[in-house]
Amino acid sequence: MLNLIAIDTSTEGCSVALSWQGQLIEQFELCPQSHSTILLPMIDAALKQAGCTLQQLDGLVFGQGPGSFTGVRIGIGVAQGLAFSAELPVVGVSTLQAMAQQALEQHQKTEVIAAIDARMSEIYLSAFRADEQGIMQPIVDETVIAPNKAADYLKQAFNAPYGVGTGWQTYQDILAPLASNAENIEILFPNATAMLTLAVEQFKTGKAVSAEHAQPVYVRDTVSWKKLPGRE
Repeated sequence: MLNLIAIDTSTEGCSVALSWQGQLIEQFELCPQSHSTILLPMIDAALKQAGCTLQQLDGLVFGQGPGSFTGVRIGIGVAQGLAFSAELPVVGVSTLQAMAQQALEQHQKTEVIAAIDARMSEIYLSAFRADEQGIMQPIVDETVIAPNKAADYLKQAFNAPYGVGTGWQTYQDILAPLASNAENIEILFPNATAMLTLAVEQFKTGKAVSAEHAQPVYVRDTVSWKKLPGRE
């Protein structure tokens, strides 16, 4: 069993989850614009509760985005700093996939559409389906898109898909036809606990990287860059 710590600051939520010798320690706070001040104390508290140190862990997991640019950068910076100091390998996990995994683990939903409010009249969007191992796998690429274009982008056959993420609240009237629970979104923010589940297989298959190779996934930056003249 791997001993891992996962952190996420990509949205309004600040989340830490520690898996240590079979016990799971979780901390989650909604703290818009306060991630930089509470994340390290949350990590320290989790380690103290477990009675272990970073150096005793097998790796570190971080929410790689998409989400708030500032939040994603804070998470990456802390992940890199801690991983360097403790010489830990790291794995990045999609925030959209993490919420889909939560829907599977908490509500047994096997088809999920994740939509995070991306501001600027757009959402971060992807869709996921559970595989035989109980992992939510993407069936479309993550994108940033206007809500009224979401249905055309997905173009998938779903069996009453479950919606997760803040995008459903912000654009409820537009997105409502796409999800069975559009009027009652229970999972609004990614949780580091689900990131642990998603990261284990990456560690076991040798996909972890050293701290300097930890990379964010902004999505919007990639899309904008591709649209610049001469940059196709």
